[in-house]
Amino acid sequence: MLGVKQHKGEEKNMPRGPKGERRPRDVIGNAVHVTRIATGQIEETFPADGGKNKAAQALGQMGGRARAKGLSAKRRKEIAKKVARSRWGR
Repeated sequence: MLGVKQHKGEEKNMPRGPKGERRPRDVIGNAVHVTRIATGQIEETFPADGGKNKAAQALGQMGGRARAKGLSAKRRKEIAKKVARSRWGR
């Protein structure tokens, strides 16, 4: 395949989509795959859990909530202004 470098002993794996699903390696194969999904010839499948660790999600949410609870309104406002300046370049 053009532009794909393989090292000795490396097996050819199909590329994976953002949720871990297998995708065709070449452009034409991908076009055929998309057409089959669009016409209903094959069903597109996704992992049941969305590919995310539920425990890690819960911990991340708890950490953000705990931090927000510990900040004063004045400090939250300062942080928001700093973020806006960096984002919008003001």
